Amino acid sequence: MEELDGEPTVTLIPGVNSSKKQMCFDWGPGEMLVCETSFNKKEKSETVPGCPFIYIIRKDVDVYSQILRKLFNESHGIFVGLQRIEEELTGKSRKAQLVRVSKNYRSVIRACMEEMHQVATGPLLLHLLDWVRLHVCEVDNLLADVLGSENPRKHESFWKLVTILVLQGRLDEARQMLSKEADSSPTSAGMCRILGDLMRTMPVLSPGTTQTLTELELKWQHWHEECERHLQDGTFASSPHLESLCKIMLGDEAALLEQKELLNNWYHFLVTRLLYSHPTVKPIDLHFYAQSSLDLFLGGESSPEPLDNILMAAFEFDIHQVIKECSIALSNWWFVAHLTDLLDHCKLLQSHNLYFGSNMREFLLLEYASGLFAHHSLWQLGVDYFDYCPELGRVSLELHIERIPLSTEQKALKVLRICEQRQMTEQVRSICKILAMKAVRNNRLGSALSWSIRAKDAAFATLVSDRFLRDYCERGCFSDLDLIDNLGPAMMLSDRLTFLGKYREFHRLYGEKRFVDAASLLLSLMTSQIAPRSFWMTLLTDALPLLEQKQVIFSAEQTYELMRCLEDLTSGRPVHGEPDAQRLQDDDIETTKVEMLRLALARNLARAIIKEGSLEGS
Repeated sequence: MEELDGEPTVTLIPGVNSSKKQMCFDWGPGEMLVCETSFNKKEKSETVPGCPFIYIIRKDVDVYSQILRKLFNESHGIFVGLQRIEEELTGKSRKAQLVRVSKNYRSVIRACMEEMHQVATGPLLLHLLDWVRLHVCEVDNLLADVLGSENPRKHESFWKLVTILVLQGRLDEARQMLSKEADSSPTSAGMCRILGDLMRTMPVLSPGTTQTLTELELKWQHWHEECERHLQDGTFASSPHLESLCKIMLGDEAALLEQKELLNNWYHFLVTRLLYSHPTVKPIDLHFYAQSSLDLFLGGESSPEPLDNILMAAFEFDIHQVIKECSIALSNWWFVAHLTDLLDHCKLLQSHNLYFGSNMREFLLLEYASGLFAHHSLWQLGVDYFDYCPELGRVSLELHIERIPLSTEQKALKVLRICEQRQMTEQVRSICKILAMKAVRNNRLGSALSWSIRAKDAAFATLVSDRFLRDYCERGCFSDLDLIDNLGPAMMLSDRLTFLGKYREFHRLYGEKRFVDAASLLLSLMTSQIAPRSFWMTLLTDALPLLEQKQVIFSAEQTYELMRCLEDLTSGRPVHGEPDAQRLQDDDIETTKVEMLRLALARNLARAIIKEGSLEGS
């Protein structure tokens, strides 16, 4: 659970028997924390808190489903691909590409649904049959169970299986099951053969054939009359199971409704009814059959469910009603967001502008992306959805990305890279500053300095530089030398950072025995006022070895400058930029240092004057 900001709001709820209850709640990044507390009277003047119950109400719980995470990840790639190829699509190639995108979406949906079942539009009718087989997939388990038994024909669910196969139009499999009945029961062998032949000869419009609908209707009518003749002649009268199957194949509504338990729902009933009564149904007529099938199947005994309303709107090709019903009924925004986006690219959606300045496509994509951001890893998918929302996507991304908990540096780098790619300057600075503060708390000064430089935060860079200098004073050496040695132009971010870099350069010059260059740099650090006054004594102490060299390093003029700095420091005289300067601490150690410095400066001054005088005389 993410950390919630601020104190929860408290709402008093009147209780029973003189007790009071409080409901405390607060919103987090993608969820609401609700806690209930009660105060029960112990005595007249005393109340004690009852046991609190804490509830976490998540906005989009589906993002935590392992199966749906696969759906979200795979559909994300399809969505991004569609946005990128949109400008290249024209004419026939556009239609073909959009159909391909639609099939890709359907493919990932099917894979998701098949996995869910394991854990717990060619001719129209073929698509409807495929749809029903996907939704009523228990028959596959039943088929495996029956065929896996020692004697399938004597299995208690044998006729149930055959009936379901016929209801789903899986007539080849039904024939195979009837052949087992014929092999084990000579008395019904003839009937099974006849019914099997009717199943084999049933006309079906297959994809890729040149057969016209008119030809199919003529063949189907002839086949239907043959089925009717066998039924009227009593061919199957001695076998109620076979007779019932024949009635189903004739599309007899009463026979179909007798199988309501096996049909499960009205749209399965609709598809079976169309298969055996109206195999050449046209899309424009579909909603009439759908409505009548719904009425027949429910029979006034129950009211339509939300899914029923969605399907009826789909059969009526009422796109906006489908989106509206799905938005109400479904538990997340995945389906409506991707459907609306696809329809928008197909120019099939008259996208209404909403009152807050976004259209329907963008509104649904924004809602879906917001839900992804509630998940610890799926938020990365949400970024691309925000990118393709031209009106409010950028603002929404900025708001959501600021709420991502930067639990690890690796995650922070991912967020930072996303912000930098989109020139989100304020967010980059904010993230870098957060990481810099974490690094300081963990005493990782090198990392803290790197982040403050990346954030271009002069104040924080100054703070970290002071920590470096303080550590140097305490330990006598610098940490993270590689970083300080390679600051480059970044040292200009703040005066203190410049001083840190230059002071490190002084030590490098001294180590290389370039004493004259080191002395000039040391003096410039003090006279230019870049060095903090609190560090002056350290700098003057660093000058001591140079003052004691056999060779005169500091000139007379430079020595006078060092003397002036020492006097300013010991007298507490204000220096430009540091009006609150205080007198040097009066203790034995500091007094000794000052006396040593004065002595060394005096000796160096005398040596420098003699050297410079002799040079002038020659």
